[in-house]
Amino acid sequence: MSGHHHDAEAFLALVEQKRGQDTQRTPIQAAILTALELGIANDSRTFSRLLGISHALVLRELTALTERGDALHIVKRDERTLRTHYEPLAGAHPRTACINI
Repeated sequence: MSGHHHDAEAFLALVEQKRGQDTQRTPIQAAILTALELGIANDSRTFSRLLGISHALVLRELTALTERGDALHIVKRDERTLRTHYEPLAGAHPRTACINI
């Protein structure tokens, strides 16, 4: 089993753990939060590219997370490309890990 495959499995396990903490979260929302905590992606385009998910879908899920107001907030949005940068709400403690997806 390659290291890349192991890292992907570890990432998915963390996503499922994040979903278990709040059953209202979609799998994509949980993945956005997990990637943010691990320092893998803190903007919509990077997340979209790394996980192979359409940017429009990522933006929709980010909007839903932001509207809930309990996990992250938007810090910058490019008007032309809609690339959206976000960070955890104050008090959230990002994890540090080395997972390559």
